Amino acid sequence: MTPPTATSGLTRSAPALLAVLLPAMLATVVASDMVTLVLPSIGARFEASEAELAWVVTGFLLAFSVGIPFYGRICDRIGLRHLFAFALLTYAAGSMICALAAGLPVLVLGRIVMGLGAAAIPVLSIVAVTRLLPADRRGASIGALSAAAGVGTAAGPAIGGGVGQLLGWPALFWLMLAVALVLLPAAWRVLPDGRPTGAGRFDVAGGVLLGLGTGLLLHGITQAQVAGIAAPSSWGSLVTAVVALALFGRRTVRVAQPFVPPSLFANRVYRTAVLVAFLAMAVNLGALVFVPLLLVDVHGLTPGAGALVMIPAGLAVAALSPLIGRLADRVGTRPLVLAGVATMGLFALLLSTYAGNTSVVPTAIGILGLSAGFILVLTPIISAAAGALPADQVGIGIGVLQGAQFLGAGAGPALFGVVVSARLQSGSGALNPLFTGHGGTAHSDAFLAMAVIAAIALLVASRMRPAPVPAGDLR
Repeated sequence: MTPPTATSGLTRSAPALLAVLLPAMLATVVASDMVTLVLPSIGARFEASEAELAWVVTGFLLAFSVGIPFYGRICDRIGLRHLFAFALLTYAAGSMICALAAGLPVLVLGRIVMGLGAAAIPVLSIVAVTRLLPADRRGASIGALSAAAGVGTAAGPAIGGGVGQLLGWPALFWLMLAVALVLLPAAWRVLPDGRPTGAGRFDVAGGVLLGLGTGLLLHGITQAQVAGIAAPSSWGSLVTAVVALALFGRRTVRVAQPFVPPSLFANRVYRTAVLVAFLAMAVNLGALVFVPLLLVDVHGLTPGAGALVMIPAGLAVAALSPLIGRLADRVGTRPLVLAGVATMGLFALLLSTYAGNTSVVPTAIGILGLSAGFILVLTPIISAAAGALPADQVGIGIGVLQGAQFLGAGAGPALFGVVVSARLQSGSGALNPLFTGHGGTAHSDAFLAMAVIAAIALLVASRMRPAPVPAGDLR
């Protein structure tokens, strides 16, 4: 098989490449949730309601979800250097709009532009590692990228709260602007400028339908949490999303060169990876949302004290990710993924059992173990998915995979939020027969639901088998 780019098979220095990709990944993840603790300040500045302020977060996430598959497809047609530079410039422009915003609509516009730029970074980073580094270095490098994402997830609110309190919330966006401008010349030097060859027609209509469907699906899920499923903004978005995705599926099997090649899902390793990534991300984000709520609402901790309970989990992710990447290169994907999903399920069950206990130590252990299990799943499964695909499908394949992760991130907290609300209204005891807490029965049931989903993911992951390496594949 001949790789699709003029630079395929070209080995770049791993340290130089990661010196650009890691801070870019870190900045992207930090940007997604750095505003959460400064939303009250933004609301006071612009006299905005909570529903209006939610768009400061939702606008970024919607643009991110729509942009991911597009960048995945486009990077099979445009050189990495130019596309990465465009993404950084877009991210920088959005940051500047936010920093200078004189009203909430302008701030939301800036966040949307930031999201459109940020969506490229995870996809292009994985594709760059897959195309430019030798096979024996990819696992460790993908692990390092996962570590950056883990650190960013843990550090985003802390950075946002600290910088926002000291310098004001606009300083957050000036900081992101500076990071993007510093990375731009470095990325231009390190990434190759070769353009893909042999690409066919670009299915714009298919891409629009996929972006519309995923964006509206996430919007509908978000609105269901805020306004309830009966609100027109909720069910209307969800119904329209289903129609758009159905039309996308119909187009995919009818046009000669669809936006997402159906052959992607003929590969069992890849389609298993997509489903496991969706389920694992739903559980992980659900835990990252509801453990802090448990600590504050049930245990009565302050947000600062609750953050201290969460910090070990973020540190564990950062420490384990590079090690897991190297281990995946040695022992393969399937054993690690099975062990990771099983670990997530066991620690979700631990959280369910000890929710509302007099001590927060079991909760700290539970979220640490669940986070470690998640990174044990995520790092090798991305590497396996990239390695299972033909060279000319890596970009769109990684884009779809990360889009599935992102949908899991949106769907998980929404699903578990419904569980918590329903159980609070019922006032009945916890479903977990092992439950030992004096409060937090609704949260216990949410964590039990996470354990069930992890068990489903374990069954799916058990079908994963190593993909044969195509003869002559020089990626």
